[in-house]
Amino acid sequence: MGDKSTQKKNYIIEKSRAVFQKKGYRAVTMKDIVEACGISRGGLYLYFSNTKELFEAVLEQEEKDAKTTIDASRDNDTTPATLMFIYLNEQKKEILKKKESLSAATYEYLFENKTAKNDNLVIKRINSDIDELEKLITDGVKQEWIDCDSPRAAAKNLVYTIEGLKVTAQTMGLTSDDLDKEIEYIMGTFGLVVE
Repeated sequence: MGDKSTQKKNYIIEKSRAVFQKKGYRAVTMKDIVEACGISRGGLYLYFSNTKELFEAVLEQEEKDAKTTIDASRDNDTTPATLMFIYLNEQKKEILKKKESLSAATYEYLFENKTAKNDNLVIKRINSDIDELEKLITDGVKQEWIDCDSPRAAAKNLVYTIEGLKVTAQTMGLTSDDLDKEIEYIMGTFGLVVE
């Protein structure tokens, strides 16, 4: 794919993200995407055959963006505790972006596309987050920054808690203060103090 073609595809993904944020997953049609992008239906079909494929491209871009934020924070002096706090703050930002969040669309996608765990992008992201957090917690234990007997179990618990907070934010609403208390509690379970 050439530069111009890649730019066009990225443009479609970016515009589609806003449509999915606004309408969810199930309600979006290819016509909605065509209108948001200001391109022809044929132009859209050159890149994506349906809304499922397009939403998966949006999810893949979200994953890349999230990894970039955490990776940009890593250097030789960054402690696992600091990376954990950065991760939790990024999650907080995502949770608080109620109108700009893909959470509702993501759960609609999950319920509608009951594919094998290895093929589902959302489940892959969750498992990837668990793997990354397990490494982070393990490093923190080795460096004596984090107190934890079972890094894998702690990583799973942390990711599942965050997913629950995303649902709670969408259904009942959460304030920044609510999330700060949750982050403080989570950090406390690792023997870390939020200042």
